[in-house]
Amino acid sequence: MDDQDVSANPRGSFRQFLEHLSGAGKAIGVLTSGGDAQGMNAAVRAVVRMGIYVGAKVYFIYEGYQGMVDGGSNIVEADWESVSSILQVGGTIIGSARCKAFRSREGRLQAARNLVQLGITNLCVIGGDGSLTGANIFRKEWSGLLEELAQNGQINKEEVEKYSYLNVVGMVGSIDNDFCGTDMTIGTDSALHRIIEVIDAIMTTAQRYLALVSALACGADWVFLPESPPEEGWQENMCVKLSENRARKKRLNIIIVAEGAIDTQNKPITSEQIKELVVTQLGYDTRVTILGHVQRGGTPSAFDRILASRMGVEAVVALLQATPETPACVVSLSGNQAVRLPLVKCVQMTQDVQKAMDERRFKDAVQLRGRSFENNLNTYKRLAIKMPDTQIPKSNCNVGVINVGAPAAGMNAAVRAAVRVGIADGHKMFAVYDGFEGFAKGQIKEIGWGDVGGWTGQGGSILGTKRTLPGKYLTEIAGQMRTHSINALLIIGGFEAYLGLLELSAAREKHEEFCVPMVMVPATVSNNVPGSDFSIGADTALNTITDTCDRIKQSASGTKRRVFIIETMGGYCGYLANMGGLAAGADAAYIFEEPFDIRDLQANVEHLTEKMKTTIQRGLVLRNESCSENYTTDFIYQLYSEEGKGVFDCRKNVLGHMQQGGAPSPFDRNFGTKMSARAMQWITTKLKESQGKGRRFVSDDSICVLGISKRNLVFRPVAELKKETDFEHRIPKEQWWLKLRPLMKILAKYKASFEVSDSEELEHVHHRGHEEPAAI
Repeated sequence: MDDQDVSANPRGSFRQFLEHLSGAGKAIGVLTSGGDAQGMNAAVRAVVRMGIYVGAKVYFIYEGYQGMVDGGSNIVEADWESVSSILQVGGTIIGSARCKAFRSREGRLQAARNLVQLGITNLCVIGGDGSLTGANIFRKEWSGLLEELAQNGQINKEEVEKYSYLNVVGMVGSIDNDFCGTDMTIGTDSALHRIIEVIDAIMTTAQRYLALVSALACGADWVFLPESPPEEGWQENMCVKLSENRARKKRLNIIIVAEGAIDTQNKPITSEQIKELVVTQLGYDTRVTILGHVQRGGTPSAFDRILASRMGVEAVVALLQATPETPACVVSLSGNQAVRLPLVKCVQMTQDVQKAMDERRFKDAVQLRGRSFENNLNTYKRLAIKMPDTQIPKSNCNVGVINVGAPAAGMNAAVRAAVRVGIADGHKMFAVYDGFEGFAKGQIKEIGWGDVGGWTGQGGSILGTKRTLPGKYLTEIAGQMRTHSINALLIIGGFEAYLGLLELSAAREKHEEFCVPMVMVPATVSNNVPGSDFSIGADTALNTITDTCDRIKQSASGTKRRVFIIETMGGYCGYLANMGGLAAGADAAYIFEEPFDIRDLQANVEHLTEKMKTTIQRGLVLRNESCSENYTTDFIYQLYSEEGKGVFDCRKNVLGHMQQGGAPSPFDRNFGTKMSARAMQWITTKLKESQGKGRRFVSDDSICVLGISKRNLVFRPVAELKKETDFEHRIPKEQWWLKLRPLMKILAKYKASFEVSDSEELEHVHHRGHEEPAAI
C-alpha cells in the first residue's frame, strides 16, 4: 500500500513513468455526447484525475459539442474534487446535447476558436459513432480552421503554430453496444441490469444487442432482432412453440422485441402486433411492457465502472503519447484487454452493418456485427428452440453434469446451457446432485430439455453443491460412472472442482471409468481458479459489494466525516477487494497478494486524514478476509479510529455470505451460458473423435479447465495448470487483475505507476475468431 509503489510498472521508477507520460503544459478537453449512458461519469472521473495526475490541465466541456461551440462558461477547468462522489451517479454530470451547429463548418470554426483560447489541443470524446465521427471530421479540419481564424484576425500566427494539431481519442458510451471494434461499450452492462430486473420482476425490451443478450440471460421463448428477421411463417411457428411450452406446464412466456425489429420484407414488427397475434391465435392473457429510457437510468454496474475507469485512464495515456501523425483512435475492450483501434475504420464498419440491413443482406449484417454477436445469436437459437427428436442425431453417449464447491450465482444458467446443448448434440444428459458426495451415493438422474426451463435467473445451485473432494469416494464414483455409462463429465465449480479434477486425473491409472473427457467451467465468487481470468459468480458478488458500499457511503451523507472499513470474501484471493475498491471508489484495499505492514497502514491513515481535512466527507477502505493473519478487520478499524480522532470517525462492516447469494447478474448469466455451451461443444468433439477407436481417454488434453485468458477461450489441461497454482493459498501464482491495482491508487490520489494497454500501437480492426469471446 506504499504510496510510492512502483512495483507494477515495468518501465522503471515513478519518476521515469511521469517523464514517459508527462502532461505538463498540455490541456485536455473531455465531453460526453449523444444519448447518456451509465458509467459515463466514471469515465469522466478517470480522465480528469489521470490528466491532473500526469500534470495536464483538464477541462469539462458541458453539453457536448453545443458547449464547445458556445464556449464561455461551458468550458471550465476541472480539479480533483470536481469529480468526487460521481462514480455511482447515472447519466453524465457534464451533460450531453445534440448540436446542429457543429455539423456546419461555421460551428466547428467557432468551436476551434474556443478551444484555442484555452490551449486545448487534446479531446477525449465519450459517445456513440455519430459523436466520434464528428470528432474525427473536426480533427481533420483543424489546421484549416486555425488558418481561417488567423485570416479573420481571431487568433495570431503564434497560436496557429503552437496549437497546430488536434489529438482525438474516443470512448464508446452507448447502451446499445452497436459499435464495431469493441466487445462492450460503456453503459451496456448497466442497461442489461435494468432489463433483467424488469424481466425477473414480471417474468419485452429494446435495442438489438440488449434484446439478444437479455434473451440469453432470461431464457426468453422468442426474440425479434433487426439483423435476424424471422423466416416466412414465423407467426405460426411462434404460436406452435408457445403452445408446446404451455403443454409442458410453462405458464409464463417471454417474447422480446428489439427496437427496429423487421421481417424479411423490411416490414416493422411491433410489440402490439405480437400481442394481437398471441391473443387472437392462442387466447393467452398478454401484457406489453416497453422499457424505453428505463434502460438508461439507475446507477452504473460494477462492470461499467471498472470498464469506464480503465478506458478513461487509457484515453489520457493515448492522448499524451499521440503525435501529429497519430490517427484518431478509439479505446476499446477486446476480450479482457484494453486496446486502441483506428476510429475511422471502426465507424466505417459500424455503418456497413446498417447498410447491409438496409439492403436486406441480413446474414452479412450478423457477420459484420462481429463474432460475439453471431455466436450469441447461434447460442440463443440452440438453447431456446428444441429440434424435433427425429432431427437430432443420436450419439449413444451419456454426459454427467455436476456442481462442486460453494454456490455461485450463474451456476444454474451454466447447467441449463450444458443440458440443452448436450441434448441438441444427441447425448443423454445426467444431473449429479450434491457434488461428489452425491455422485458416490448414486444421486444421479437423467435430465431433460424442459427440466431446466427457468433456471437461468435463479441463484445458488439447484443441483446442490458441496466442497467434498472425490478422493475418498473414488471407487464408489467409478462404480456409478460404470452403472450409468457416463462417457464424459462436465464439472461446474470453484477451487474444489479444480482439485477434484486433479484427483480424478490421478486416479485414471486405477479406474478406467475416469478415462473419459472431463472439463471444468470455473464458478466461484472468489475468482481464484487457475486457467481463467474470470469465474462465474464473481461479477454478481462484485455488484453486491459495490451496491453495499454505495449504500454505506450514502448512510453517512449529511453527517460528520466518516471512514468505513469493509471486509470482503475471497479467501486469499484479493480480486473482490481490489476490483470492488476500484468500482466503489475506495481509498485503499488490503489484499494478500500485496503484503503490507504497520507503516503502510499508517501512511494510508495519514493520506486519508489530509484528504478529510480539505474537502471529502467519506472514506472507504476494503479488506480481503485473509489478507493478513494479524492485521485483522478489527485491528484496522481500531487503528483508523484512534489515528483519525478529531478528524473522522470509523465504522466497520463484514459483508459475509451475502456476496454469494441473490440472482445472478446479466454478466454471470451470459458468461455461464456461453462457457458451458462451449464446454459441451468440446465434449462432443472429443466423443466424435473417439468413435470407432475405443472410448479410453488418457492424454492430458482430455481433462481440462475451460477459461478466458486475455482475448481467448482456452482449454488448459489440469496437469499443465499445476505448476501455475499456489495450492497452499488456493490461488493462481499470477493474476491479471493485479495490473489494475495501481489504477485504484491513482484515482484515490496516491502516487503509483501504472501500466495501461499491452500495446501503445494502433491495432487492426478484425472480426473475432471462433475461439475469441466477448466480455459478455
